[in-house]
Amino acid sequence: MTTFDTYRAAPATNFFSTVLGQLISWNDRRVTKKMLSNLTDRELNDIGLERADIATWSRGR
Repeated sequence: MTTFDTYRAAPATNFFSTVLGQLISWNDRRVTKKMLSNLTDRELNDIGLERADIATWSRGR
């Protein structure tokens, strides 16, 4: 399974940086949810997750 480096430096505190940060965070959650949804139940079990965990996690835990 491929891993992705999701490190991002903290942006300056202004409106556009905040919006950009939220957009990046949303996209990271979206991509992760899509990747986890493509796994089989067996693969999810191997990493300690269930299908219901994906939905719970995507709503912000």
